[in-house]
Amino acid sequence: MQLYHHPYSLNSQRVRLALEEKGIDYTSHHVNPITGKNMDASFFRMNPSAKIPVFQNGSHIIFDTIEIIQYVERIALVSLGTDNIMCSSREVIEWMQKIQEWKPKFFTLVHIPDKYRQYVSKFIRRVIIARMAESPDLAGAYHSKLREAYETDDKMKKPDIASQDKEHLIRLLDDIEAQLNETAFLAGEEFTMADVMLIPVLARLVLLNLEEEYIGSRPNIAEYWTLVQQRPSYKKVIGKYFNGWKKYITLMKTWGFVRLRTLVKRF
Repeated sequence: MQLYHHPYSLNSQRVRLALEEKGIDYTSHHVNPITGKNMDASFFRMNPSAKIPVFQNGSHIIFDTIEIIQYVERIALVSLGTDNIMCSSREVIEWMQKIQEWKPKFFTLVHIPDKYRQYVSKFIRRVIIARMAESPDLAGAYHSKLREAYETDDKMKKPDIASQDKEHLIRLLDDIEAQLNETAFLAGEEFTMADVMLIPVLARLVLLNLEEEYIGSRPNIAEYWTLVQQRPSYKKVIGKYFNGWKKYITLMKTWGFVRLRTLVKRF
């Protein structure tokens, strides 16, 4: 089994958390969207949306995060037995879908310095054009990604672009806060795949230095956040990259080329 992912990707984190929680071995392939690796023809042929993660088991390829997690659950049922492993209940799936409805794209982009965001945007557009020339059979799909890149740039010029995402997030966290007043985890007293979907959202808020505003102000979520950070899956999938000084190593590996190229261009 192959997983194409990146440590910064929320959906990648979700799938990796599920794999670790279910004890499923897989081969890891890092695909950094900041450097345009998701636009390479080999990856693009697997997933023309160019989004990560991509999960491959033989000839079976899955792009949708919830579908991947449910597939992982089925693999666990077959490979590890059914005594202590259950597929997600209807309540768990409803929470998973509700969390997935919040899109972090623009909410995240508005918290990235303009000079870095704009440089990456221009770089990615150049990558897409170059790949389009190299693989004319994929020109239609590449053109769609190029149009999407320009549309994102246009939307980022609107001052209230992230307001809807922010309002959606606040409503979601308020619902979660109310739920965690009743149960230890999101869908009951046991850790489930609903928690796998939620944890990366909280990690993203911490990464953006928004923990006090969104997590600390909600005591039940704050207690939950402390609890889930103790899980081995969290430590391996997220803590390994973002706790303490490791955060800066991950930042440099992901964004370092942007700073380097900016300096080279300046001089």
